Amino acid sequence: MAQLITPAELDHLLAGRADVRVLDVRYRLDQPDGRPEYLAGHVPGAVYVDLESELSRHGRPEDGRHPLPALDDLQTAARRWGLRSGDTVVVYDDARSLGASRAWWLLTRSGVTDVRVLDGGLGAWKAAGLALDTGEVVPEPGDVVLEPLSEPVLSIDDAAALPATGVLLDVRAAERYRGEIEPVDPVAGHIPGAVNLPTTAYVVDDRFRDAAALRALFAEAGVVPGVTAAAYCGSGVTAAQAAFAAELAGLDLRIYPGSWSQWSNTPGRPVATGAAPGGV
Repeated sequence: MAQLITPAELDHLLAGRADVRVLDVRYRLDQPDGRPEYLAGHVPGAVYVDLESELSRHGRPEDGRHPLPALDDLQTAARRWGLRSGDTVVVYDDARSLGASRAWWLLTRSGVTDVRVLDGGLGAWKAAGLALDTGEVVPEPGDVVLEPLSEPVLSIDDAAALPATGVLLDVRAAERYRGEIEPVDPVAGHIPGAVNLPTTAYVVDDRFRDAAALRALFAEAGVVPGVTAAAYCGSGVTAAQAAFAAELAGLDLRIYPGSWSQWSNTPGRPVATGAAPGGV
């Protein structure tokens, strides 16, 4: 179950327990390497997580920009972060919990039961007047044992077929969905039949809306209990944030990790443009 934690709650946990692991997953599309910012100031004890090399694997263009990592590679990374069985893990970033949600999704679907997202991210921690540390944190290696993904993800063919039987959400910005701009991938537009629900709709000032507001947003896009639904974005990162928001609302939302970067790099896949009914 998706869980948020406030800065005050995290500060309390860090003061009273030794089994809390904090992961700094700073990542931006225009600045994928967040390490310099991490070194300049992070939550005390936080370990830097590289989204591109530890929460993704390198693949071919037709695999998408951020393919999911292999289980052994993710476990090696998690042990580097110091994770042990039974730990409480708190993840954060400084960009609407995008990188943090990717870490949350991978860890919870790989058997780590207590993973929480810092509500408001690093900005909320700073606003609360809480201390920052600088420099690298190198923990004792952990011994966590991860499991194969507990939830199936969509293949490119699954994503193509889903609009006929369920709801496929495109959570990119509306102008990218409509095909008016495409700053990264080779083709502009969206998967035919997909409904647009931009990630900005369910966060305000980097904080997630409450469960009732999230349920209303998802319902407007057709995602309600009993309906098979999945999300995609540019490369699979923001789709994990959508899954987190859906869980906060009590809904199930799978992800298509290849997302638009895979679809647009695969010859023969149809592309739709313009607005579609049902989006937000």
